[in-house]
Amino acid sequence: MNNKFKLDGRMFINGERVQAFSNEEIDVIDPSTGEKVATTPAGDAPDVDAAVQNSLHAYKNEWRKVKPLDRANILFNIAKKVDENREELAYIESLDVGKPYRQALQDVDSTIGYFQFYAGLADKVFGTSIPLGVGTVDYTVREPIGVSAQIVPWNYPLQLSSRGFAPALAAGNVVVAKVAEDASLSILRLAEIAYEAGLPKGVLNIVTGYGAVAGNALSEHPDIHHLTFTGSLPTGVQVMKTAANQVTPVNLELGGKSPIIIFDDADIDSVVNTAASVITQNAGQTCSAASRIIVDRRVQDEVVSRIAEKMGAVQLGRGLDNPDMGPVVSERQMNGILKAIEKGEESKAQVVVGGKRSEQAGLENGYFIEPTLFNNMKAGSFIEQEEIFGPVLGVMPFDDPEEALEMANGTKYGLVASVWGNNLKLIHHFTNEIEAGQVFVNGYGAGGGVALPFGGYKKSGFGREKGVEALQNYTTVKNIWINYL
Repeated sequence: MNNKFKLDGRMFINGERVQAFSNEEIDVIDPSTGEKVATTPAGDAPDVDAAVQNSLHAYKNEWRKVKPLDRANILFNIAKKVDENREELAYIESLDVGKPYRQALQDVDSTIGYFQFYAGLADKVFGTSIPLGVGTVDYTVREPIGVSAQIVPWNYPLQLSSRGFAPALAAGNVVVAKVAEDASLSILRLAEIAYEAGLPKGVLNIVTGYGAVAGNALSEHPDIHHLTFTGSLPTGVQVMKTAANQVTPVNLELGGKSPIIIFDDADIDSVVNTAASVITQNAGQTCSAASRIIVDRRVQDEVVSRIAEKMGAVQLGRGLDNPDMGPVVSERQMNGILKAIEKGEESKAQVVVGGKRSEQAGLENGYFIEPTLFNNMKAGSFIEQEEIFGPVLGVMPFDDPEEALEMANGTKYGLVASVWGNNLKLIHHFTNEIEAGQVFVNGYGAGGGVALPFGGYKKSGFGREKGVEALQNYTTVKNIWINYL
């Protein structure tokens, strides 16, 4: 395959592209074809240690001393350089993840937005003054934490890396990131662009490799000062346990089983379009994707038939060809989704559309799954309770609002929810009672915009990314008391 842009999978440490000390490599597979398109180093503990020590040196000797306004200017310049390389970054991300090219372009735009947003906040990390009376001055300052370790997932490499990189750097920290073996190429290019934009050497280091090896080495490293993890619940629990051995604080953004709740007075046209779009965006591989429909029984049949029509019309294809939906990221991911669909069928939920691997001509070697809609999903079943992370949507009817609320809160997750209707009293009741970090009314945003704080309740994690609130993750408070009498 001839690629439009160079694919360089080497790690990025101290401003340079490098191989792993072991020289071991991991194949990079195009999920649209199953073909190898590049390799990336299989980093392990020595590579992680080199990255951490390099970042620690950059923090102590340079970056923490850079004035906030100067940090802001560098971040603004990174945003500018990302924009100049917009097509290249989108191409790499589309190829690596499999998502449609236009969605990858949107991810690049989000990356630009993160660096611009936090550049604007770099010189606005304020402390407080505490009045204690004459003779004493007391105040707080927010200081950078130091080395920010970040374990980044594969589903939105550019978005989810910049979501952590930008606030950490704006606050004066340095970053060591372990990127996912399934999709790392766009982040590596982003780091290179950041260096070209004026970020000093060592301030942003990227290690590639398997999570169980490189990820574990990073989470247990004694010289990191904070750990941000985005990924699955089981891996997040393991990361937290490992970090606890060094008393390293963590920020966890884990799974979701987000509901769309539809009352009988909802705008059916809008909610149908939204539901079908959200679950097929990035082939459903979005932690905040709405994978459950909780609908008033009186409009269930209409909602199901119209969503089925929308999902059944979705055109599959290679991401770079800009289809409605691309493949899932890997064969392993595909097999896991197909097993979940089997469990749904075993639970007696009805497959309305989809339900299998695509048999479309020309897609045989890629990891394509038909958008799948289940009706009358059973409470407590696997597909109702567990995150599938694929284009699989389940519908459950309710007969009264309190039953709907119980269903909405009836999983271990609490990331995002959406409520559709026009009864203002009922809407406010639901926004108050739903256990989720974000609640949308008559709309849905898979995480929302850059400025909206994002994070979970319950086992969807803790801490907040995005918005002004994210800076709290990457700063620590120092209290200073002065007696002047």
